[in-house]
Amino acid sequence: MNFDQAPMLVIWEVTQACDLACVHCRASAQSDRHPRELTTEQGYRLLDEIRSFGDASAAAKPAHGGGHPFQPGEPPLMVFTGGDPLKRPDLFELLRYSASIGLRTNVTPSATPLLTAKAIDGFQQAGVSRMAISLDGPDAATHDEFRGIPGTFDRAMFALRHARDIGLDTQFQTTVTKRNMARLEEMAEIVQEVRSKMWSLFFLIVTGRALENDDLTAEEYEKVFEFMYQLSKTAPFGVKTTEAMHYRRYVAQRAKAEHGITENESAKGVAWRTSGVSDGKGFVFVSHTGEVFPSGFLPLSGGNVLRDRLTDVYRNSELFRDLRDTDHRGGKCGLCEYRKICGGSRSRAYAFTGDYQAEDPRCTYQPHLAEALAG
Repeated sequence: MNFDQAPMLVIWEVTQACDLACVHCRASAQSDRHPRELTTEQGYRLLDEIRSFGDASAAAKPAHGGGHPFQPGEPPLMVFTGGDPLKRPDLFELLRYSASIGLRTNVTPSATPLLTAKAIDGFQQAGVSRMAISLDGPDAATHDEFRGIPGTFDRAMFALRHARDIGLDTQFQTTVTKRNMARLEEMAEIVQEVRSKMWSLFFLIVTGRALENDDLTAEEYEKVFEFMYQLSKTAPFGVKTTEAMHYRRYVAQRAKAEHGITENESAKGVAWRTSGVSDGKGFVFVSHTGEVFPSGFLPLSGGNVLRDRLTDVYRNSELFRDLRDTDHRGGKCGLCEYRKICGGSRSRAYAFTGDYQAEDPRCTYQPHLAEALAG
């Protein structure tokens, strides 16, 4: 897809308030809401602006035969996140408005006592398409240690099962670290049991409360990619990554090696549909105070929705335009023949080096220099 004019995904961090204390928290969330959060009316205006991206997306053309879920003319996928969105008393008003203007609306609540059956029913009644729940271990001991509060595993499982029972689609989210990488197979069984539509595996960016010694090595990333690739061939749910763009490179390599073997079509599916999406390219993040970031993990702002039009920041700001130009990548990312479908994590490059165009330090792949220069 051509993402110069419109993103595939917009995430609005409606609040940073949250009652959990997760060891990896991007936002270093606090228990109280920030006094300068966007108001309800400002939120409505933001949603209207996001909806207007759909007009521009009509000019985007599918890159590989139209298999992308973001079809020309569609507005972007809208995700309400936090902190914990349920800490905002106007959340359901905002969700209803989002759905009413034609945005495909998702929400990512935290597994706290606020996440009741009534709240989950309310998501469905408001028009939410999918609820995303994070689970970072296959049992209470593993997950609750990671999340910092006892009982969060049981609350997350309750939420996933209740959503399943009422017919609300769910996305299962896991942050992959050294703490849980050996237990992913057990977690896949849970994803299947609760009938989630998608398993999104987040790969750590060392920011907020995230600790570098929890992160996987580049070689361990490849081992997880192999697990994901094999799982995606047979799983009844989709499998995707966040901040591991090089999984697409891995899938492309495997698809090339297995050319003519039809079983890899399901493995290619999700990776192909997100091809090219990265920080600031097909993706934009609006903070609780209106700052416009290329990603929730890349703390460089292109503007603020209180003074700038979101559409203008995404399309025309120097930061976003620079990020979308894969020819500006440094190191081996700039030479890589897979840079247009991958491009590396700009957030991870920035976290490690202070340069968002540097090579992704968690990729083992060495580009074929001759092919890269020719391409």
